Amino acid sequence: MTSFRITGRAPLEGTVEASGSKNAALPVLAAAILAEGPVRLERVPEVGDVATLIEVLSELGLRIERAGDAVNIETIDPHPVRARYELVRRMRASFCVLGPLLARRGKAMVSLPGGCNIGPRPIDLHLKGLSELGAKVEIEEGYVAARADRLFGAVIDLSGPRGPTVTGTANVLSAAVLARGTTVIENAATEPEIVDLGQFLRALGARIEGLGTSTIYVVGAEELGGATYRVAADRIEAGTLLLAAAITGGRATVTGIVPDQLRAVLLKLRDAGFTIQGSKDRVTVMSHGRPRAVDVTALPYPGIPTDLQAQWMALLALADGQSVVRDRVFPGRFAHVDELKRLGAQIELRNSTATVTGVERLTGAHVAASDLRASAALVLAGLAAEGRTVVHHIEHLDRGYQQLDEKLAQLGAKIERVALSKYHGV
Repeated sequence: MTSFRITGRAPLEGTVEASGSKNAALPVLAAAILAEGPVRLERVPEVGDVATLIEVLSELGLRIERAGDAVNIETIDPHPVRARYELVRRMRASFCVLGPLLARRGKAMVSLPGGCNIGPRPIDLHLKGLSELGAKVEIEEGYVAARADRLFGAVIDLSGPRGPTVTGTANVLSAAVLARGTTVIENAATEPEIVDLGQFLRALGARIEGLGTSTIYVVGAEELGGATYRVAADRIEAGTLLLAAAITGGRATVTGIVPDQLRAVLLKLRDAGFTIQGSKDRVTVMSHGRPRAVDVTALPYPGIPTDLQAQWMALLALADGQSVVRDRVFPGRFAHVDELKRLGAQIELRNSTATVTGVERLTGAHVAASDLRASAALVLAGLAAEGRTVVHHIEHLDRGYQQLDEKLAQLGAKIERVALSKYHGV
């Protein structure tokens, strides 16, 4: 096990480029099952979740070869349909193979999903959507078993109690492209990652309209070909880097991104007293002293992403005044609260609402990450804290961030990756 050792209070300055999007790459990789020809994906981040999905796909008969940030994919055995529990339990996004497997091979056996411990994330909408396309779907010994000799277009409503389902939209969209007739997906997720998936499917030859809106239209094809496709930038990594510069009182630019995808985050940063400058493919954040307190609510796109809620809380821990943080996507996603309090944050959590009373300084300590985005929040807090902070269990962070420590160091952060054994007694 490795940890990050951080010496805080160094303002981040400079320019850094965002990696490809982990959240976009995963459903795109899964959708490669649908392709009759070779697929080449570029800008695929080298992170733990991608490595896990590559293992899953390899067991499903795909040959996958990495060449730098590119991944070359070809189906060599079209018969396997079982995604094992031992792999799927590591990462919820592995469940995105369900729709492509069903559509291409007529059957799918996919373990019920695992992943970060951030609260319940039911799969009922996935199963409802595939059933309405004509699949017989059952739960068998901890696996979702879906079968269909042929799928047929349908009108499918994916609305849920906390908004549209992103992975559910990915599964239904990926299945619908090979269904006979027209499918209308109502209350579809509008996240950029779904747009990216749809654009990849179009590159394979799928006929899709309405991407980026809540209603997606799909005209099914007999088969799809191969393609070369470049994965979009990681808006969550970009937001994390901008918040890192903000919490340290620095000035930094993140390039290679689509600023409009971060509009809600950038507007909230302005509300908190930061200057924001953006152009076609980059954003700069500039600090002017202690941030102002603001209320933050994580919402489905185009709202502030739930995947940035924890990082916002780290920033607000140092704000001038009292802030309220809510998460309407995953109301129980507050495992980072107790660890931020170990650094001196004043946070009261009650009924899925966190009240953050800003303090003038945080103090370094040993903290432990519990999930992917919580680990990023602890790193950000450590960058701003006085003295040394050691963040343990960064294997969570490595699931979704490509060399985040190196990118932060590029901006001037004093951060190093070390073996846990170095810290016994420290």
